[in-house]
Amino acid sequence: MTARRTALDIAESVKTGALSATAVLEENLSAIAARESEVHAFNLVTAERARARAARIDADVKAGKSVGRLAGVTVALKDNMCTRGVETTCSSKILAGWKPPYDATVVRRLEEEGAVIVGKTNLDEFAMGSSTENSAFGPTRNPLDTTRVPGGSSGGSAAAVAAGFSTVSLGSDTGGSIRQPAALCGLVGVKPTYGMVSRQGLIAFGSSLDQIGPFATTVADAALLMEVIAGHDPLDSTSLPRAAPDLSAVLAQGVEGMRIGRITDMPEGSSPDVLARLDTAFDALRKAGATVVDVQIPSMSYGLTAYYLVAPAEASSNLARFDGVRYGLRVDAKDLNSMYATTRSAGFGDEVKRRIMLGTYALSAGYYDAYYGKALKVRRLIADDFAKAYQDCDVILTPTSPTVAFKFGDKTSNPLAMYLCDVFTIPTNLAGHAAMSVPFGTGEAGLPVGVQVLAPALGEATMFRVAAELERAV
Repeated sequence: MTARRTALDIAESVKTGALSATAVLEENLSAIAARESEVHAFNLVTAERARARAARIDADVKAGKSVGRLAGVTVALKDNMCTRGVETTCSSKILAGWKPPYDATVVRRLEEEGAVIVGKTNLDEFAMGSSTENSAFGPTRNPLDTTRVPGGSSGGSAAAVAAGFSTVSLGSDTGGSIRQPAALCGLVGVKPTYGMVSRQGLIAFGSSLDQIGPFATTVADAALLMEVIAGHDPLDSTSLPRAAPDLSAVLAQGVEGMRIGRITDMPEGSSPDVLARLDTAFDALRKAGATVVDVQIPSMSYGLTAYYLVAPAEASSNLARFDGVRYGLRVDAKDLNSMYATTRSAGFGDEVKRRIMLGTYALSAGYYDAYYGKALKVRRLIADDFAKAYQDCDVILTPTSPTVAFKFGDKTSNPLAMYLCDVFTIPTNLAGHAAMSVPFGTGEAGLPVGVQVLAPALGEATMFRVAAELERAV
């Protein structure tokens, strides 16, 4: 077995007894031992827990029992997904040592299908960032070039798969936090339609934006993961009342007759190497029988502005629960209000504090209509503009990230420059639509470039057809 064996191959081999779940796991743990100190993909590696799990799967195979669609497949979890009895920190000091009393729905669904969870991955604190430099426990490095960032906020999940520490992983995407690191690490990354995957057990950042999705090395593996984790969950009030889509069945259908949208008023700022790969992607789909059509999304350039009012506003509300009273860090002080202030000051990092203050200001009396209210109107315009564009096309292609992976420290002193990393990914979160990043060749310094496939809400099947065709073209 090699680290590049797919989840589909592993599951089939484990189920037939040709490969043991223990052997799969030990290969990953060996890779972790060799490079984790250099990459820092994990906040916690649950090696013994994983070994016990793999042994149970092997025993079930020998006993002739059903072991699920992910039998023996190793999965790394972003450290904002609750795992029962396992420390879950959001890469923040304020949650250091906290062990949830329950599993997130996605965790339960993975384990029901035979997956082996190898650990909790590093992230920008509370998922706020685009480089995984904002973690309280130190940055994660891109395994392809450790002088560069892996993207964020799900940088640890992306790095774990790119380095061969796990077969696949899960991240969360609030404004691009799956797709952007997938692009920078050369992986497939999926942001599902809002409500397609349960958020129960995901520690909230922006509740109207957050979605959980997979990282994988192939489109087929990403489809398999989506089929396992998607579907209605009565424990999540925002969960869509529909079954998980059958995505694997559409991957070979091709794109003959499909209409691929090219945005003519796309935000500027992408590097020439990224734009060149996007043009090549359009050419590849044309050769496969699709038609490229021009579309306009006039409000797309306002997405960044609207997002950085809506998301911080929701964060300021969601993070109010971390007060030193119920769980996590508590700094003793002379009275209750002082304890709140000193605990939150010590527990939150600079980027989290920045967004809490921005969100609280935007929601405050006298400013709500001027800022938050207007941002919601822009959000509506973005959704309307996408709906109009999708009347003329089936999917839309854009860059995932304006550049390839950038050097550590290049953007940390300029928050706006960092925020611009998400200019192409944020509008989809605001609209609640589906999107995914597919690796499509390389750019500067031989680093991977991701092409983003956008689809309307519940358009995952069409999106995956296009993604599979792009993968074949590469």
